[in-house]
Amino acid sequence: MENENRTRSVIVEIVKLIRGNKTAKELREALEDYHDSDIADAIELITKEERQKVYRILGAEKVSDIFAYLEDPEEFITELDIEKAARIIENMDADDAVDVLEEVDEETQKKIISLMDDESSRDIQLIQSYEEDEIGSKMTTNFVNISNRLTIKQAMKELIRQADENDNISTIYVTDRENKFYGVIDLKDLIRARAEVPLEDLIITSYPYVLDHEKIDESIEKIKDYAEDSIPVLNEAGNVLGVITSQDIIEVVDDELGEDYARLAGLTAEEDLKETLPQSMKKRLPWLVTLLILGLLVSTVVGLFETVVAELAIVVCFQSLILDMAGNVGTQSLAVTIRVLMDEHLKTSEKVKFVFKEMRVGFFNGLLLGSLAFLGIGLYVMLFKHYPTGFSFAVAACVGGSLWLAMIVSSLVGTLVPMFFHKIKVDPAVASGPLITTVNDLVAVVTYYGCAWIFLINLFHAVK
Repeated sequence: MENENRTRSVIVEIVKLIRGNKTAKELREALEDYHDSDIADAIELITKEERQKVYRILGAEKVSDIFAYLEDPEEFITELDIEKAARIIENMDADDAVDVLEEVDEETQKKIISLMDDESSRDIQLIQSYEEDEIGSKMTTNFVNISNRLTIKQAMKELIRQADENDNISTIYVTDRENKFYGVIDLKDLIRARAEVPLEDLIITSYPYVLDHEKIDESIEKIKDYAEDSIPVLNEAGNVLGVITSQDIIEVVDDELGEDYARLAGLTAEEDLKETLPQSMKKRLPWLVTLLILGLLVSTVVGLFETVVAELAIVVCFQSLILDMAGNVGTQSLAVTIRVLMDEHLKTSEKVKFVFKEMRVGFFNGLLLGSLAFLGIGLYVMLFKHYPTGFSFAVAACVGGSLWLAMIVSSLVGTLVPMFFHKIKVDPAVASGPLITTVNDLVAVVTYYGCAWIFLINLFHAVK
């Protein structure tokens, strides 16, 4: 909270600076003390005329850094004439430029790209050529690349030359005479190296990389094992097309988690505020139709126990308790299982051990909660519903026992179902969430009414 208040305070300061009486030079120097992200937040709070003044004072290069942090760049791009917009986007990293251009219509995109220099437009078109689920769509062309045939002195000169346009310089990428990826050099190693040392001695040749057409979810598994500032993206020929920086990795993981969260909710992808009603409906309907069919199955099963409901109407009061608890337990096991399955190196024996652990958790949690339900429901039915003591605690025992069994089975279902989907190469986050909820409803209904029919009606004849 303290950090959030500080951020608000900084944004207010920037707005006051912009609206103050400083000269252009004074304002430019004052804004250099603030982070581009804070300036972007401030820009969203000022008028169009004030923004135009800031753009003019700061220049295209600085404004391009600020635009990379805007939540809704389309609104601000459309305020500019097309040539100014092109100059600003041209100065952005290619991946940030692509993100901004995605927010404007296709015709405006083409006009802006046509006004940009050849190198910038080529980089943007390269990134746009990849599908959204390919790692190449997330790379940046902002990196330093040198030849392995250079000397230390030549390498330093080349680094300085390229650093004018590329600020990702902590890792220097090295290519061979055929322009194929050869390895990397850590910036600090190059700075400390003596002139007579061969460049080869500084090059790390066994460095991780990803291929441009690899799927993002597959690449993440590879990338997350390495704590590197950036990782190269190669084509099939071995040429370096771009790099994935640590910031890109964070954004990619965040996007993937967002998609997984949406899938757990039964959506095919994350919804956007700008989506039309038909688009949102299209994402939700497939799972809802499937769940409707499964829900009808659950209702049919409840119908099979009509005699139980007719003879023991009070059992209906506690149906939702069993269903809710079974659903909650299954969802908890699902969340834990998906997190565990992210470890690609998990052994079969460890998976079996994990399944038994989840069952033990369900067993003991169910035993504890079932016991509490037995005591609480028994007293409730006896004192408030005025049923005889024996009947009251017989119903309570049925509820408590059913709750116990339902929690054990739900833990097992919530663990085994995502493991099964993972085994057959289906994303468990896509298929598991809503399915497990409905399956657990079915399990809970059968368990509860089955116990009531077997024990209360047939065995103890506890009919009231």
